[in-house]
Amino acid sequence: PSGTWLLYLPCTWSIGLAAEPGCLPDWRTLSLFGIGAVLMRGAGCTINDMWDRDYDKKVARTASRPLAAGDISTFQSFVFLGGQLSLALCVLLCLNYYSIILGAASLSLVITYPLMKRITYWPQLVLGLTFNWGALLGWSAIRGSCEWSVCLPLYLAGVMWTLVYDTIYAHQDKRDDIIIGVKSTALQFKEDTKQWLSGFSLAMLLSLCMAGMNCNQTFPYYSAVAAIGAHLAHQIYTLDIDKPEDCWKKFASNRTVGVLLFIGIVLGNL
Repeated sequence: PSGTWLLYLPCTWSIGLAAEPGCLPDWRTLSLFGIGAVLMRGAGCTINDMWDRDYDKKVARTASRPLAAGDISTFQSFVFLGGQLSLALCVLLCLNYYSIILGAASLSLVITYPLMKRITYWPQLVLGLTFNWGALLGWSAIRGSCEWSVCLPLYLAGVMWTLVYDTIYAHQDKRDDIIIGVKSTALQFKEDTKQWLSGFSLAMLLSLCMAGMNCNQTFPYYSAVAAIGAHLAHQIYTLDIDKPEDCWKKFASNRTVGVLLFIGIVLGNL
């Protein structure tokens, strides 16, 4: 699913940037993070569905989710979540001590993110902080600690990217969100959405350039950043925020953004 890719790709960026010049990214670490992304995205969905089971019943797109539909009990979902987190812990324990502590620190974000839509019009920002943790963790898994001059701009770029794609995603549900009383950046920005998305995209591109300069990236990397800029510009320009099917199409296309950057990092490193 798109969400698993969007969680995994910032990990691949960081792992790729941490590789030695002239070398491919470590395939074992990429594989571990791929398994971890499947497990943690799944755990995040379980937690989200547990928090939102009463809301999900009132939204057409989510009414068929197992908890909302009454197909499973809350206790069963706790058991399932325990299994997901236990397997994710096994993956985390394959990493170095620094990364284990850094990875465990993200759990508070995973648990609290679903509550944010009740509190603030910026739950997408909290999702960005959560979904891009791999931009920090991937580097530390390879190097043993974070190089903050690279990892922080990369993390910020990921957060800005999440604000773009998840604001688009949120426009699908804005009518239902108003009725049930939950908040989102889609409701905050309204008709100014495209201006905000353009600002977030610019911040993402500048942050990627900073990360690249701080780890001596080369021409293919910056070519990929330029291609991402063109993709985002087209995505925002052609977006129809009042058509849910177009919002979904634009949201799903962001996997291409992440893959483009990973390819640029690998070629730039070589």
